[in-house]
Amino acid sequence: MLLTISTTHQPATDLGYLLHKNPSRLQTFNLSFGKAHVFYPEASDERCEAALLLDVDPIDLVRGKTGSPDSGPLEQYVNDRPYAATSFMSVAISSIFGTALAGRCKERPELVDLPLPLTATIHALPCRGGVDIVNRLFEPLGYTVALTNRPLDEHFPAWGASPYCDATISGTVTLHDLLSHIYVLIPTLDGAKHYYIGDEEVEKLLRHGEGWLGSHPERDTIVRRYLRHKRSLMRDAIARLEQDDAQQEDETDTSITDEEQTVERRLNLHEQRLVAVLTTMTEVGANRVLDLGCGEGRLTAMLLREKQFHEIAAMDVSHRALERAADKLRIERMPETQRRRLNLFQGSLIYRDKRLEGFDAAAVVEVIEHLDPPRLASFERVVFEFARPGTVVITTPNAEYNTLFETLPAGEFRHKDHRFEWTRAEFETWGDRIADRFSYNVRYAPIGPEDADLGAPSQMAVFSRVH
Repeated sequence: MLLTISTTHQPATDLGYLLHKNPSRLQTFNLSFGKAHVFYPEASDERCEAALLLDVDPIDLVRGKTGSPDSGPLEQYVNDRPYAATSFMSVAISSIFGTALAGRCKERPELVDLPLPLTATIHALPCRGGVDIVNRLFEPLGYTVALTNRPLDEHFPAWGASPYCDATISGTVTLHDLLSHIYVLIPTLDGAKHYYIGDEEVEKLLRHGEGWLGSHPERDTIVRRYLRHKRSLMRDAIARLEQDDAQQEDETDTSITDEEQTVERRLNLHEQRLVAVLTTMTEVGANRVLDLGCGEGRLTAMLLREKQFHEIAAMDVSHRALERAADKLRIERMPETQRRRLNLFQGSLIYRDKRLEGFDAAAVVEVIEHLDPPRLASFERVVFEFARPGTVVITTPNAEYNTLFETLPAGEFRHKDHRFEWTRAEFETWGDRIADRFSYNVRYAPIGPEDADLGAPSQMAVFSRVH
């Protein structure tokens, strides 16, 4: 079994610090099922590649040290366990790269939460159910996926393809996120494990799936296959994931509107934002539009009042916000012609979602500041690379203006759930980079009353796709 991880981050040899493995030497580790070797095929400042090679002892498996107790006599000898990327690889990642998997780096702690350009290749990856499942699992996490199918036998092509592929995933992510995704998804793709599945596996799944599994579009498939279809464990895992989502929504959603409006009420700033966004989407001639992070649906309601917009898709990560939006929009009493124009659905802006593709324009109103900075790279790809609407309108607070809010203590954000608030220069630096990377033009506009030195309280970027 072979897993390679490479980066072009400068200097690329920082990968050695994160993995806690010296690029200059080969290291060998004894595991219960064989040996693991870590080495670096390439280690330069421009590019660094680390390899984890497992040498599983098939005799140990037959002797029953790690085999399944209910396997038949022939199955003990004829199976893919020592040769394909199975749960042995996940165990090796946890054992050999455990510190990196946990998101710790004593010598270079600043690297832990830094998104890096990373590429991982998993050789002989089982694809039970077809190779398309690899895309369905990894692409929503923001990765670009390249697959190479393996034939059953190279000398007998008529036998067809095997249920294995070499999978290469690439993305700008933190190393501990990459390892967590691989750790969980390898046994999901395999659909089997070499050891007993009990309550401890639920804890592992929730620990390594924290922050991404709950809102993954294939969540139930991952849970079911990771836990080998054990219904009691599956019910427990899904119930706890849904409970965590509900708690997070309670913490972040219930007071966002009230808290921000308390600060901004005198300016009626939120209404000015919505009007500015609506005007922009009208002016560009959009017919099919997205309201991303729609919350309780105030912008969605304004879009519905304009006959120009033939199709309106409104998405939010919070089920409760969507329920409130449905109530305020009076969907149950909405005329059928109006109802056909609207699609209200749950989703996350850090996971690729095919439902977002093919639209003329997208609005992202006061959303990005609620994302953890390491998640911005995923958001950028989801919106600008995969969904790729003709126009993207983004608004966010102007941090410079905060000193003029009398009720806002110095140094604090406008809402406790804001992960950052950008100055005008910071917003434009980010927007210029996005436009250059994904082939968009961008212009900026103030929203609200302008101060000569501090600018306006809110700022808007309008991205136009280059055809």
